[in-house]
Amino acid sequence: MQLPVVYQKAKEQVFKIWKTLQPLLTVHVGLASSAKAIIILEQCGKNKGYQEMDACGFHPEGDCCMLDGPEKIESTINMKTLWKNVSVEGIDIIFSRDAGRYICDYTYYASLYYGNGRAAFIHVPPLSKLVTVDLLGKALQTIILEMLKQCGEERE
Repeated sequence: MQLPVVYQKAKEQVFKIWKTLQPLLTVHVGLASSAKAIIILEQCGKNKGYQEMDACGFHPEGDCCMLDGPEKIESTINMKTLWKNVSVEGIDIIFSRDAGRYICDYTYYASLYYGNGRAAFIHVPPLSKLVTVDLLGKALQTIILEMLKQCGEERE
């Protein structure tokens, strides 16, 4: 599902995903346009600091995602472990604790909030001669399969 670059609409879609589909895990993928051949595994979402205007010229009330929410929410997926255990030839994978303060981080925080931490966010580079659709698809498949293994370990 493609989410709009609009804070409120993105949050509504994320809520709808959790309410109607009730997934074991939701994996969000966002574009890191400045990254060349790097995939970034985001560990947590932040609640405050959303001052940049969205595609409709708005930003959230109080510059935050959830007025009653905690400062940050960690994913139940251990991204540092994932980062250490996963490699894909032709693309670097790094670990991050800051998804920025725009729609990506906002969406991630909302998903972590509604899903009790059972969400993940991956920033990907734009497609290029170095980063092809096949390479990016293979990388995401490898990463998501490892995430699902962690979910399986959690349930046991």
